[in-house]
This record gives sequence, C-alpha cells and structure tokens, in this order.
Amino acid sequence: MPGQKSAAKSATPQLKDKTLEAIAEYIKEEKVNRIVVLTGAGISTAAGIPDFRSKGTGLYDNLQKYNLPYPEAIFDIDYFMEKPEPFYTLAKEIYPGKFYPTKTHYFIKLLHDKGLLLRNFTQNIDTLERLTKLPEDMIVEAHGSFATASCVECHKAADESFVRQHVTKGSVARCKDCDGLVKPDITFFGENLPERFHSQLEDLDMADMLIVIGTSLKVQPFASLIDRVSDTVPRLLINKEIAGVHRSAKSGFDFRWKYGKRDVAHLGDCDTSVEELAALLGWKDELNTMYKTGNEKLKAQWAAESVSIPEPEIQDGEIDALADDLEKRLKVPEDKKESDEKTPKM
Repeated sequence: MPGQKSAAKSATPQLKDKTLEAIAEYIKEEKVNRIVVLTGAGISTAAGIPDFRSKGTGLYDNLQKYNLPYPEAIFDIDYFMEKPEPFYTLAKEIYPGKFYPTKTHYFIKLLHDKGLLLRNFTQNIDTLERLTKLPEDMIVEAHGSFATASCVECHKAADESFVRQHVTKGSVARCKDCDGLVKPDITFFGENLPERFHSQLEDLDMADMLIVIGTSLKVQPFASLIDRVSDTVPRLLINKEIAGVHRSAKSGFDFRWKYGKRDVAHLGDCDTSVEELAALLGWKDELNTMYKTGNEKLKAQWAAESVSIPEPEIQDGEIDALADDLEKRLKVPEDKKESDEKTPKM
C-alpha cells in the first residue's frame, strides 16, 4: 500500500564508502532487483536535446527569439491557449524522430533486461526511453510526452502523423472536430500531472535502490520522490552537479552521511558515469553493443520511413495555371534584355 515501506530491506544499508564501486558491490552482493530510476533532461543532452536550466546552453536561456514574457511561458497552458505559435515553433526543434537514445537510456533498458528495474520515472518529454524498446509499462512519463496528442477543448486524441505534419511545418494543429487547439500530451504549467504518475508512486515504497540521473531536482512534485523510498534504501545521484540536498533526516540527500551510510553522489557526465557503473557490474560490452545495434536499427528505420512518397499527378491545365501564378509572383522578365537590366551588378 502507498506509504508503507516494509517491502524494502529492514536493516540499515551499510555502503562501504561514497563511491560508484560501493554501489556496484551492493547491487551484486545484496541481490538488488527492484531499482527505481529517476531521470531528467541531463540524460538527453548527449542526444542533442538541450536541458532546461543549464546556463548558456539550457532551453530557457535560449528562448529570446520567441519574445516570451518569461521563459517558462512556452510551457504555460494559459499562454499556449492565447498564443500557441511559439510552442509549435520550438516543438519543431525538439520533436521526436531525429534524436537517438543515449547510453544512459540503454543502461536503463539493460537494468530491465537483467531483471533489476522496477520502474523508470522520467521528467523527459522526448520519448527516448521508448526508442530503446523499454516496455511502456516500465516507464512513468511524469510530465507527459510527445508520444500522444489531444484537443485541449474536446480532449479527442489526435492522429500522430497529423500532429507531426504540423510540427514539421511549425504550424499550429487544430482539432478536426471542434477546431480547438491540439497539444501534445505534455504536462504544461497549470495542468495536473498524468494519473499514471500518481498511481505508480507505490513503486518507490517497494524499491530496494534508487538511482537518480541527470536532474536538478528543482521541480515539484518530482523532486520529492527521492524522499519516498525507505530509509533503508541506498540512493545514487549521477549528475554534473550536486542536487537534492536538504538539511533534514527525512528530506533530501545526505551525502555527508550524517544520518546513515546510504547516499552517494557521482558527479560527471551521465553517459560516462553509467558506462563506469556498467563496467563495475561487468556489463560494459553488453551496454556498448546494445547502444550501437539499437541506434543502427533506428537509423535504418528512419531512413526507410523518410523515402519520399510520389506526388499526386497534376493535370496540364493546373500546371499552366501554376506557372502563370508563379510568373506573376516572381515578375519573370519577358526577354533577356529586361533580365539583364534588372540583374543587380556585383
């Protein structure tokens, strides 16, 4: 039941030290098999998708061209209802279909294949977890994702190809039934989190290890998930900088081991760090093979899907009409002399 933490080991974990080696040793010796992984935007930056808050390179730092009243407005439901164009322009840049999963994504899939993963809670909307073939029931997209879309008025599901066409053009999609705005099922500021997020919270009560990767842990309620696991559960943070630290026995990470020997912070690049952990577990070759073959298959699949579809035939009369219209728009000169007169001198 939610709130009960009896499923985890009753003895206080005793990590040997605050290292990745100690975490790997604990996984092997304690027969850990209910790992919950929390992930954020940092695991997708290696795929070419910017995170939100990194100074200089983060998404919120590079939205000036959209003339927003404030950076977060691009994901604000009230602003979207009033002015959806900026979101659709941005969506064209980050929409799934051109970004490949990173080694961190495949590491999570490897945990599943080894029978060690209980659930992956992710803040990311990019669907890269799905592309590794990690089963959908193992993923909790806490803030929704681009995987589906629906009308904000009648809530009817929108066809994925229809939405993709509009996003590709940077144009706003509207519902075919009621003409309401169509929005990918991403949780905007001002909207409730998906029901699945709430229904799977009991996974944290059952966890026997928590691994947090690539998140600043600044957005609630996701940030508070680290406090839901039992006090007996080891917790690993893999991130470029310290995150989630609070001065309380019941709130936040305790990397100083003031309250127990269970929290470890491994600072650095996400992919490099998980590769180190995989090596310590004896999985490095498997991870590298999975990463290479998985993305090669995706590349081939996307190449096949991008094969151009023959354009519909146009009748001669239509061609003449199009040609006349084009001449008028371009003001095509009637002869070479006129053309020479209008050609700018370099």
